Amino acid sequence: MKAIQYSKEKLDKASRKKAASYVARCAQLAMLLEVSAHPKPGNIDRDHDYDNTTFEHFLTSSVSVYPVLEKAASREYGVGQYVHKAVLESIAWQKGGNTHFGAFLLLFPLAMAAGKLIRDQKELTPVNLTKEAFNIVKETDVRDAIKIYMSFEHAGVKVRKVDKYDMSNADAIEEIKKNSITLFQLMEMSSSYDIIAREWISCFRQCAECARLITSEMKENGILTHSGNSRINHVIVYAFLKMLAYEKDTFIETKFNSQIAEEVSEKAKQIILKLQESGHKMESILDDVHNFDEDLLARNINPGSTADIIIGGLFIALLGGMRF
Repeated sequence: MKAIQYSKEKLDKASRKKAASYVARCAQLAMLLEVSAHPKPGNIDRDHDYDNTTFEHFLTSSVSVYPVLEKAASREYGVGQYVHKAVLESIAWQKGGNTHFGAFLLLFPLAMAAGKLIRDQKELTPVNLTKEAFNIVKETDVRDAIKIYMSFEHAGVKVRKVDKYDMSNADAIEEIKKNSITLFQLMEMSSSYDIIAREWISCFRQCAECARLITSEMKENGILTHSGNSRINHVIVYAFLKMLAYEKDTFIETKFNSQIAEEVSEKAKQIILKLQESGHKMESILDDVHNFDEDLLARNINPGSTADIIIGGLFIALLGGMRF
C-alpha cells in the first residue's frame, strides 16, 4: 500500500512533498466520494440538490481546498488557521454557502496527523492516526479558537445559541482573548451537543469506527451483498445508515430538536435491522432508503453531521490503502 511505503521512506524534501500530496488527495477523494454516494437520506447527492446549494457546489469545494490540505499535511500546528483558509478557498470557488465546515474540522487534524506519522515513519492505521490527531488538537491555542470563530461568519454555519462564547455574538472573540480559551477547550464545552466537538475530545472515535467498517466491507469477505458494480457506493450508504442509527445527528438537533433527531436515528436503525434480517442484501432495503430520503428531503431534514463523520472515516480508510 502506498501509504505504508511512504511511511517507511527516509523523507527528503521531495518525498515530503509527495507524502503531503498523498494525504491531500485522500482527503479530497473522501469528500468527493461522500457527496457522490446515493441514496443518502436527506443530504445532497448526485440525485438531489437543495434550493441554494447543489451537488456541484460540493464538488467545487472539495477540489478548491486541495492546496490548503497539502500545506497542512506538512505541519503539526495551526489547525484553526488551516480550517479558516479552507473556508475562504471554498467560498471563493462556489456560491452555495457552507458545504464542508464540519468536515474541515475533522480532516485538518487528521491530515496533520497523517503527515506527522509519515515523517516519523509510522503506519497510517486508524489507531495511530486518531491518537496523533488527538495530540494535535489538545495543543490548539487561543489563535486557533479565534480563527474558527472568524470562519463561522464566512461559512454561514448554523450553530446552537449558548450562554458563553456564543458564535453568533460579535463580542465572543474578545471574551476568548480575555480568558485565553483554546480551541480544544471550546470543543470540550460543545461536546455535549455537537458530534464534531465530541470527536475532538474522544480521540476521533466515530471516524475510526467508520473507517474500520468501510475497510472491512470493501474486502472480498465483506458481509454486504448487492448487484451491480458500485460496491463503494453501497458501502458508503450502509456506513451512513449505521452511523446515523446509533448516534443522533447533532446538526438535525441544532436545526430542529432532539425529538426529530431521535426519530431520524430510529428510522435508520429499523432499516439496518431489516438489512440484517435479509442476510445483508442491499437490494432488500433500497426502496426503504429511497423513501427515507424523500421523506427527509420533503421536511428539509439533513443529517449533515453524519456526513462529516463519513468523510472522516473515508479519509482514514483511504490513507490506509483502501481502494475500489
